[in-house]
Amino acid sequence: MEHLQEHEASLEQTQRYCVQRPIYNEELLQGQLHRRERTPQTLRQKIAHSCRCSSKKAKSHLYSCIPILKWLPRYPVKEYLLGDIISGISTGVMQLPQGLAYALLAAVPPVFGLYSSFYPVFLYTFFGTSKHISIGTFAVISMMVGGVAVREVPDEMIPVGYNSTNVTDSLDFDARDTKRVQVAVTLAFLSGIIQLCLGLLRFGFVAIYLTEPLVRGFTTAAAVHVFTSQLKYLLGIKTSRYSGPLSVVYSIAAVLSKITTTNIAALIVGLTCIVLLLIGKEINLRFKKKLPVPIPMEIIVVIIGTGVSAGMNLSESYRVDVVGNIPQGLRAPAVPDIQLIPAIFVDAIAIAIVGFSMAVSMAKIFALKHGYAIDGNQELIALGICNFVGSFFQSFSITCSMSRSLVQESTGGKTQVFVCGALKFLLAAIVMVNLKGMFKQFGDIAHFWRTSKIELAIWVVAFVASLFLGLDYGLLTAVAFAMITVIYRTQSPQYRILGQIPDTDIYCDVEEYEEVKEYPGIKIFQANASLYFANSESYTSALKKKTGVDPCAVLAARRKAQKRHGREIKKANALRKQAVLKLVNSVQDMSPDEQERFVEPKPNIHSLILDFTPVNFVDSVGAKTLKSVKQVVHFSLSYSCLPSLYLGLCADAMFGFCFVAPVMNELTRLSFFDNTVTREWLFHSIHDAVLACQVKARSGSQADSDL
Repeated sequence: MEHLQEHEASLEQTQRYCVQRPIYNEELLQGQLHRRERTPQTLRQKIAHSCRCSSKKAKSHLYSCIPILKWLPRYPVKEYLLGDIISGISTGVMQLPQGLAYALLAAVPPVFGLYSSFYPVFLYTFFGTSKHISIGTFAVISMMVGGVAVREVPDEMIPVGYNSTNVTDSLDFDARDTKRVQVAVTLAFLSGIIQLCLGLLRFGFVAIYLTEPLVRGFTTAAAVHVFTSQLKYLLGIKTSRYSGPLSVVYSIAAVLSKITTTNIAALIVGLTCIVLLLIGKEINLRFKKKLPVPIPMEIIVVIIGTGVSAGMNLSESYRVDVVGNIPQGLRAPAVPDIQLIPAIFVDAIAIAIVGFSMAVSMAKIFALKHGYAIDGNQELIALGICNFVGSFFQSFSITCSMSRSLVQESTGGKTQVFVCGALKFLLAAIVMVNLKGMFKQFGDIAHFWRTSKIELAIWVVAFVASLFLGLDYGLLTAVAFAMITVIYRTQSPQYRILGQIPDTDIYCDVEEYEEVKEYPGIKIFQANASLYFANSESYTSALKKKTGVDPCAVLAARRKAQKRHGREIKKANALRKQAVLKLVNSVQDMSPDEQERFVEPKPNIHSLILDFTPVNFVDSVGAKTLKSVKQVVHFSLSYSCLPSLYLGLCADAMFGFCFVAPVMNELTRLSFFDNTVTREWLFHSIHDAVLACQVKARSGSQADSDL
């Protein structure tokens, strides 16, 4: 095997290729190629084509809208059934306590977490395209929902120091919970509509604006929010719940102010549950390959905790808060409160986008690992249906759960077929332990410090803004900052002077490699960003710095020289040689200051090549910048060769562009080409441009010698 690899490596080093062809510029190449004829369709024809239906097209649309119709008839029972059953049971057992716990984050009674763990999961089986993600309650989304619910229905509606035996206060709590449920349900209804609309309009690409550093910084801040919100349950302290900017600070301050009222019994049992949960997760992680299914430590802890609570009567003896009775059965469908929509519309947009980004990011990871494709737009539609329909059955906003998805995939789940499937401090312990993975994301700081300072800045801004401004405003701030970094990168591109690797047609940065050499008299200038209004000035500045050619200064000097010697040029009716000699002499008569502005002292340059192969687009300002460079570059390059009088007198200095096709099409639309700027200045490779410059320089030198 090693000999084979060595043989292949030696072949790669010795293989060569030789190509003989003309030097192609764009004009010559287009003259030899024949464009495919494309008949443009009218708007009426496009509409008619899109509305045309056939059985094949209808079947394709049906399969894309309801993916289960495509994969269920082909379901390999013998191969997938056992794994799906085990995966479904494991995920369902994990879903139960998490649904109860995350309902506390959403500021609604625990039973609504169970509703949110059933209806959406059932619906996603029919409309989703991922085979491995677990849809249901998730800490970050639940926290965002809870923030909105608390903001719209604050705790100030009732006295904080309440007596649970008082019927009036109990009714007040019921009224508060009912209103918060209405807010949470309407939020799910509205976010579902938003996701549906985005999916139908093919806006699945919006998730790309939530970059990985942004999402990880945001979810880490959300983990801190979740952790602080659960401290009062773990300690058995009665405090108000805060939302909005600085809610973390207020929550911590409220807990510290009442730390002396800590319920020792709740704290001891809660810490015991946390230790048991951490031990269970560590066992599942270390013996992942040996265990047929993960140990369902969460449901075990719930069962043990419930038994201990009932046996020791913790509610009465130690005043430990309990969830209470959970209603049996399912609620009848109800219409969400439409009147709440104006107050929660912006929050619904944030929840819709964050929920989709969480789901699609996990779906892409599993799809890449297992070799199948997901449809981002269909995922939006599926999540929209889950939230929209689920809202009529009293469920709050859902998305993909990271921990449950990993369990579902690791236990051998292949499809969504079988996925459908307490004490307050105990639920708080479950929530806190499930934040372990998110808190590990603090390690991203060291990683991004080594790899990318800009991505580190995005992570830090997303974390700090989400921590102190709240999850909604923090997300908007993080997205805005990420956009600014994109603008910053395009405004601060890297500029290089390229040279040739000897005896090849490969060109690299002359400052990077010792072997790379410049051609005498030729400057190859490259920018690794698009040329548009925001960086056109920096482009010309870099061009001046790297090559010594300042288009603005050259143009100003040219106009000044023309104005100064206009009369002499008009009177000159002699031969071309005498006229040009007179112009050169007049330029040489300029003051030193004028000559310094005219062109900086640099080595002789007869040709300038602008490499635009890394450029994606050019706008009208960029096109004008290029045109101004082209208009003055002949003048500057000719006189940069002084005092070589004959070279200065030679016909034309060479100026070339190395473009890719999309940029050339944009320049055509911007009317860049005219009599002074033709397509013969465009080349499809740097090497073609270099050879053309050499040919032009040799012919110019020959013409000078003839003079």
